[in-house]
Order: sequence, then C-alpha cells, then structure tokens
Amino acid sequence: MRWKLLRRRLSVSAPRMIVRSHLPWPLRWVVAALTLGFSAALALWAFELGKSIAGLDRDAKVELAQLRVQVAQLNREHGQALSVANTADSLLKAERAAQSKLALQIKQVEAENLVLKRDLGFFERLLPAGAGQELSIRSLLAEPVATGMTRFQVLLMQPGKASPEFSGRYDITLTGTLDGKPWSTQAAGGPRPLLVKQYLRLEGTVDHPAQAVVKTIQVRVMDAVGAIRATQTAKI
Repeated sequence: MRWKLLRRRLSVSAPRMIVRSHLPWPLRWVVAALTLGFSAALALWAFELGKSIAGLDRDAKVELAQLRVQVAQLNREHGQALSVANTADSLLKAERAAQSKLALQIKQVEAENLVLKRDLGFFERLLPAGAGQELSIRSLLAEPVATGMTRFQVLLMQPGKASPEFSGRYDITLTGTLDGKPWSTQAAGGPRPLLVKQYLRLEGTVDHPAQAVVKTIQVRVMDAVGAIRATQTAKI
C-alpha cells in the first residue's frame, strides 16, 4: 500500500504543486521601485560620465558662458541705443520748437518791414521834388509825461531822394515861467549828434524843475561847424 502511494506521487499522474511567494504585494512594489530608481540613477551616472569623457559638458559650459557674455553685451548696446534714441527725440522736439519760434519771429519781422516800407513810401511822397534845398524839420511834438519831465518827438527830412547824408548836432530848449518869472533850460548834456539820410526820427525827454511851467519847446539843428541849418518852435 505504501509503495503504491509513493509511486503515485512520483509518477506523471501525481497532483501538481504550486510554489507561492510569501512576500506581500506592497513590499514587492517597493522592491520594484527601488530597482527602477537604481537603474535610472545608474543610467544617468553613465550618461554624465560619458559626457565628461567625451568633453561635451566642458564645451557646453564654455559656450554657455560665452552666450551669457554676449547677452550682457547686447543688453548694454540696447541700453545705449535707447539712450541715444531718447536724446535724438528730445533734440528733434527742441529743434521743432525752435523752428516754430523762428518762423513766428520771421513773420513778425516781415510785418514790421511792411509797416516800415509803408512809412517810407509815405515820407518819400512828402519829400520835395527839387534838390538843393535845406534840411527841414517836418514835425515837432512835446508833452509832459511826469512831474519835472517833458517828452519830445522830432521828424527831420532831407530835401530829395538823392541828397547826401547830413551829419550834425541838435539841441532842445524849453521855455516858460518859474515862480512867476521867465525861465528856460536846455536838455542835459548839450547838443547831441545826429545823422540824417532821407529822414530821421528823434525822441527823448528833458528834465526840468517840478515848479516850472513849460510853455514852448524849440529844436535847433546845426551842421558840423556849428551853423544853424534848421529850427522850429512848438507850444506845449
């Protein structure tokens, strides 16, 4: 009987045996993860070692350093270019403002020249047609502008358009009364120089005592040797 049982167990028809592991499945996952991590670390170490041996890592570092230097230089150049652009923009705005101001000034000068041309034409029409006549005083005006001060305006004209320039001097005399007595005074500084081409406007002020009553003003024009060439008196 025992022999039969032993032969049945050892024969092909014996029942199959299954060997099962006694490790729980969480532990098996941990072991698998450690194995994969170790394999990945080993592969990375091998890759880095290969780059070091081949010199790729060193070249990459050198190239990276060069690229950083180039980037820094480009940043500096960009900053300089931006500064130059801002300066150029400011200068352009200032130039435009100056051009606008200059254009306005030109318009004002043109307007003033137009007025002067009109005045010149008016005075030229007043000039006598003949030549050889004396220099004339065409207008004399005076008015008090403050206590003890009288303002005067004089217009001198040459007799013809082609008359030579007249060089001489002129003086201003005020007459009136002071404290009930006759009184007169001349402009401070004595006779003043003048030069007349076709016409000349003279204006200024004469100081006098505040108590004086100014009644008339007289202008005299003398030539270079002192001879009187023209004189006129006006009431105030």
